[in-house]
Amino acid sequence: MQSSMSLEDIAEAMKTFPGLTRKRAIHEIVDLLPVDRFPRVAAARGEDAAAIEHGDGYILLSTDGIMESLVESDPFLAGYYAVLVNVNDIAAMGGNSLAMVDVMSMSEGRICREILRGLEYGVKKFDVPIVGGHTHPDCVYHAIDVAIIGEVPRNDIILSSTACTGDDVVFVMDLDGFYPESVPYSWNSTFRKDPSYVQAQMAMLPKLASEHLVHSGKDLSNPGTVGTLAMMLETSCKGAAVDMDLIPMPEKERDLIHWNLAYQGYGFVFSCAPENSQRVIDMFAEVGCDGAVAGTVTNDNKLTISSGDEKIELFDFTKDIITGCGPEKKL
Repeated sequence: MQSSMSLEDIAEAMKTFPGLTRKRAIHEIVDLLPVDRFPRVAAARGEDAAAIEHGDGYILLSTDGIMESLVESDPFLAGYYAVLVNVNDIAAMGGNSLAMVDVMSMSEGRICREILRGLEYGVKKFDVPIVGGHTHPDCVYHAIDVAIIGEVPRNDIILSSTACTGDDVVFVMDLDGFYPESVPYSWNSTFRKDPSYVQAQMAMLPKLASEHLVHSGKDLSNPGTVGTLAMMLETSCKGAAVDMDLIPMPEKERDLIHWNLAYQGYGFVFSCAPENSQRVIDMFAEVGCDGAVAGTVTNDNKLTISSGDEKIELFDFTKDIITGCGPEKKL
């Protein structure tokens, strides 16, 4: 850690980061749309994708919209990210992506064309088709939203809400990437790589799920590394102690705050039994990723972070709200 950067600086940056604080409204929405009376909804609240019972497995359903600022500044990348973030959500559940639909709103043809080019690039990169959607051609704004469907065998699903006390906290991520000028808090590790490479990375999640090595998992998204872990812990009604110095980071990266607030193009956090941690790390090393055990899941509902001799409480989930989503699974 940089000598001029205190752990308090890191904690304050994480607590106030918009990528995390904007998640607080989630519970207000899901509270208005309960799924209790729908018996085939096996998991939804707090998960990266909803799991719907279907035959011997689950249909996975998720959706994401791209921030207006990115659509305006870099519509090509906005289209590409609309695919990426959805594919990551299905992978995080241990699933295989099947197909997507999109909703595009536009007022200017140039931006529309760039979004479509980005979507096309994403489809080719991840080999997941867009099979339909809807277009608003007469809006006063520009937007791209994508929904995705996937599948996972019933016994292989990875949930966000099932971390266990005593588990290792394992971070894995592809450190070979760059920060796009239009999205400075996004570590883009997929854009410049061959489709076969990124598809092999995505295929690692169903393989991991089939070996039943992890208790819980989540893709490292807008809240950053520790922020995403916080969402997983809150949903699991657990806490954790994390050593910031152990989280994988590129050698060229010198800003610990910036790195740990960044969205990861390909990165995940898992909780797993300590005897499985090295196997998890080794599996992701096969697809070019670095991994490390950076902490332990605790039963005190508090997330603490440390670096060197410093230690600080980041969140107390008995009073702090990240998403406000507790476990609601029926599995």
